[in-house]
Amino acid sequence: MAQELIKSKPELNLAKVVVSEAGASVYSASEYASKELPGMDVSLRGAVSIARRLQDPLAELVKIDPKSIGVGQYQHDVMQSQLAKSLVAVVEDCVNAVGVDVNTASAPLLSRVSGLSTSVAEGIVAYRDINGAYQSRKDLLKVPRLGEKTFEQAAGFLRIMNGTNPLDASAVHPESYPLVEKILRDIKKGVKDIIGDTALLQSLKPEKYADEVFGIPTVTDIFKELEKPGRDPRPQFTTAQFKDGIETIGDLKVDMILEGVVTNVAAFGAFVDIGVHQDGLVHISALSNTFVKDPHTIVKVGEVVKVKVLEVDEQRKRIALTMRLTDEVRRPSPDQTQRSTRSDQRTRPAPATVPLNGAMAAAFGKLRQ
Repeated sequence: MAQELIKSKPELNLAKVVVSEAGASVYSASEYASKELPGMDVSLRGAVSIARRLQDPLAELVKIDPKSIGVGQYQHDVMQSQLAKSLVAVVEDCVNAVGVDVNTASAPLLSRVSGLSTSVAEGIVAYRDINGAYQSRKDLLKVPRLGEKTFEQAAGFLRIMNGTNPLDASAVHPESYPLVEKILRDIKKGVKDIIGDTALLQSLKPEKYADEVFGIPTVTDIFKELEKPGRDPRPQFTTAQFKDGIETIGDLKVDMILEGVVTNVAAFGAFVDIGVHQDGLVHISALSNTFVKDPHTIVKVGEVVKVKVLEVDEQRKRIALTMRLTDEVRRPSPDQTQRSTRSDQRTRPAPATVPLNGAMAAAFGKLRQ
C-alpha cells in the first residue's frame, strides 16, 4: 500500500521506511500505555508506539524495558540482574548525551536523566500540565521534591527551548552562566550575538578566561556549545532505498545487489533487512575483505549497507548475503546437481538384523499371540 501511494504521488517525494516493532506489544499492554492512551485498543497503542519510534526513537524506546527489544544473542544466558543494571546505565548515557526537552518529554524519559527519580520526573510533568511550559531552568526548582542537589545534577541535561535565557537551550550548566557573562562583558556582546558565531568564538582564547573555578577544558567546551547550542550528537537520519519489485523472498535472485538496514549484530555476523519481510544474514566472514574478530567493529544496528544476494532458500526462509560486493556466487555444476538429486533419491540402508536368543524369541512369540 505504501509503495502504491509513493508511485501515485511522485511530487511529494515520499520515502518508505521499515520500523522495528520489537517490544511494541510490551508497551501496548503496559500500565503506562493505558495511562498515556486511555480507551484505545491494545493493537492501536502498538501502532502509535511504532509511529512514534520513527519520529523520535530514543523518547519512545525508553518507555519499555531494554531487554524487550532484543539486546544480544545471549541475553537470556547471563545474570539478569547484572544485565538490567548495565542496560539502565547505557540508556541513561544515551539520554544524557542527547539531552531532554523539559516541555515535551514524558515521565519515563525524564526519569532516565542523571539525578532524577521516577517520582521527581512525574512531578515535573504534573507541574507542567498545571502551570504550562517552563520558561527557564530556574522554574524547575518550584517542582515538589526537586531540591538544589537534584537540580545541580540534572540541569545540564535538561533543555528549555525558546525560553527567557538562550543558554537554557544548550548543554551549558547554570553553574557556568557567570563565566559566560564574564566573557560577554569582555567582548561587549550579547548572548544572542555570539551564539552560532563560529568565527568569533574560535578567535577567543580559553586561557584568558580560565581561573581556579573554571579550567581550560570547561571554557573550551562552553565555546564549542555556543558555536552550535543544543547540538544533537545523533547522526542524520537515513533510510535504505529498497528496490522496486522486491517485496517477498520469492522476488530475490542470486547476484542481486540491494540496499538494506542492519537490524541486529551477533557474534557470527549481522542481520540485514532488505525489504522482503525476512532478514538476511551476512556471515562474519562476508562482512569485510579483511579479518573480522568482532562484527560490531564493522557494522551497527540502523546502519544502511549494500549487500549482494549469495543464496536464497525459500522453503526454510533463509537468505545468505555478503557485503563484499566483488564476491562471486558459486553455482553448482549440472553434474553436482544430478549427483545431489540421486543421493537424495537413494533409499535408506536396511536396518541391521540382530540374532535373538531363546528367551527373546519366546517373548516375541507371546507378543505375536
